[in-house]
Amino acid sequence: MTVSALRLEATAFIGFFERQKNLYRRYWLWEVIWLLYSVVTVLSVGYLASGLSSIGALHRGEGLAEAQVYLLVGALLWQYLSLVFFETAFAIVWERWEGTIEYTFMAPVRRVTHLLGCACFALAYGLIRAAIILAAMLAAFHLDLDRADFGGAALVLGASTFPVLGLGILTSILPLLYPEKGEQMAFAVQGVLLLVSGVYYPLSVLPVWLQGLGVISPLTYVLQGIRTALLEHGSAGQLLPVAGLLTGMGAVLIPAGLVLFTLAERRAKRLGLLKRTG
Repeated sequence: MTVSALRLEATAFIGFFERQKNLYRRYWLWEVIWLLYSVVTVLSVGYLASGLSSIGALHRGEGLAEAQVYLLVGALLWQYLSLVFFETAFAIVWERWEGTIEYTFMAPVRRVTHLLGCACFALAYGLIRAAIILAAMLAAFHLDLDRADFGGAALVLGASTFPVLGLGILTSILPLLYPEKGEQMAFAVQGVLLLVSGVYYPLSVLPVWLQGLGVISPLTYVLQGIRTALLEHGSAGQLLPVAGLLTGMGAVLIPAGLVLFTLAERRAKRLGLLKRTG
């Protein structure tokens, strides 16, 4: 690729990133509402943990602090990871809502530039939202993080970026090929990930066949790794295998997602599915 072509792709990448930012700015009131909903959801999980001893779930409050951190970490991470997944998977839905889908797919821009521009904004926005939710969480609860290793948690969180983006790109194929019901199908995928990834409970409580799905879900290892870092003082060195596994999953999922998306795009163009409404 020539220097001029690289410059064009870089400009397009920034353009898609800026476009997503402008969309959120336009619908800022909706974002405030969803942010409030996310904060309330996480705090509700924290208060659920606080109430376990009062209903006899934890004898005399033994293990309450650890259970509370376990649940709050799961709730906070789910808010972040699901947002990144959701926004990447809904890149095509945004195009249809805004009436720009024909122009985007006719533009002389690589599809990887388009999808990664949207995904990188989702990462940045997701971190900002997670920081706000974390601040509310710390204000509401006194969390025992004396054994936490934040370096290990940061390593796992960084490695989680790749497989989550890969899953998002793969799921974005559904709204592309199914204009009328692809959005609902993407929500279903998100729901399955919530069920099998151990967000609020260990995989061992699930039926065996669901545990199998949990084993292949990248989110399972993200949650396990960060909980190990925060609850068991898992250092970055100890969590390198988890980070390596997540990076390897991303190295498979992102290229596979881009290849399958390209094939789906060709099919969508052939069948006339690139229209503004379903």
